[in-house]
Amino acid sequence: MPGVARRTVTVIKGAAATTALWLVVGGAPPAAAVGAPDVVRPDDRRLVYEGHWGRTAEAATTVNSGSRLRFRFTGSAVHALFDVSSITVPAQIHVSVDGGPKRMHAVDRSDLEITAEGRGPHTAEISVKDVFSRANRWTPPLETGVVLTGLRGHILGQQAVHQRRFAFYGDSITQGVMALCDQNTSDCADGTAAYPTLVADALRASLTQVGFGRQGVLRTGNGGVPAASDAYGWNHAGSRAPSDRRADVIVVNQGTNDAASAPAGFRTAYRAYLDTLRTAAPRARILALRPFDGTHAADIAAVVGELADPRVEFVDTTGWLSVTDGDFNGTVHPSAQGHRKVADRLTALISKEPHLHDHLP
Repeated sequence: MPGVARRTVTVIKGAAATTALWLVVGGAPPAAAVGAPDVVRPDDRRLVYEGHWGRTAEAATTVNSGSRLRFRFTGSAVHALFDVSSITVPAQIHVSVDGGPKRMHAVDRSDLEITAEGRGPHTAEISVKDVFSRANRWTPPLETGVVLTGLRGHILGQQAVHQRRFAFYGDSITQGVMALCDQNTSDCADGTAAYPTLVADALRASLTQVGFGRQGVLRTGNGGVPAASDAYGWNHAGSRAPSDRRADVIVVNQGTNDAASAPAGFRTAYRAYLDTLRTAAPRARILALRPFDGTHAADIAAVVGELADPRVEFVDTTGWLSVTDGDFNGTVHPSAQGHRKVADRLTALISKEPHLHDHLP
């Protein structure tokens, strides 16, 4: 077939049916991608996003592992369309249909055809496994990230679901770097196996998961990412992030990458960061985690104590994880097993407050 390099077919066997995901590779974007009547724009209300996505009529862009998109469709197929024109290090995504197994794909092409057995209706979820932290993912044109330009197919509406809203902010640990193995590569990283995703799913909450490798409250991150306070409130440079005003819980895991910073400077920066979060989310419960390696633990505890805000809590993670028990890949980054242990602890802690505040109007 002219213009087609190859076709890869993956068959997913679910509990009730067999689902096929076909990845179609073309030498150019599909002819129907521009101006086609059956292409749903990325800002269409039928598409439900979780996490930091910059959304316009032309594209929905995320640079964060753990970000998600859900949609419903009828028919045997739907196409997810991507802009990969500036991408040099493709992000990795998981795709699941009708609750079936997740299958991983690199977003290195413009057309992902998702097919399902039967006419449906079907539910699909795209979740971002990893956006490589060491490539430019902050200043456009982006070298990595997921840039969705639309969906081609028969997309259905979805009922609004009243959910609690959780947000997780941190560094490469929150991102899920090295969750699967001990190399700093996308193959070894998985944001969907990291504790933020696990906690949100366990408590049926919507998820904002923002983790940037090497970032601290004073230290800039890899990929051109600013320090935490400067990055907060942005999807990436020039793209404002959605507000956390209605967040129920915000979990902060910062400090590991600030090991070289003096205590006084760190405390000032950490307090300013918590103040920024409180201003953005006036009624959220904010959990300030002790970094798993203990970096600046006393400073974080002191800042939380000074705030005297009953809805800001220092979470002492001492003893949660063990290198000898296999909870880390290396000495800093939790393994998938370690992330599960952290998630179990946080799920129990958050669940101790059974009646989270009502959502603001």
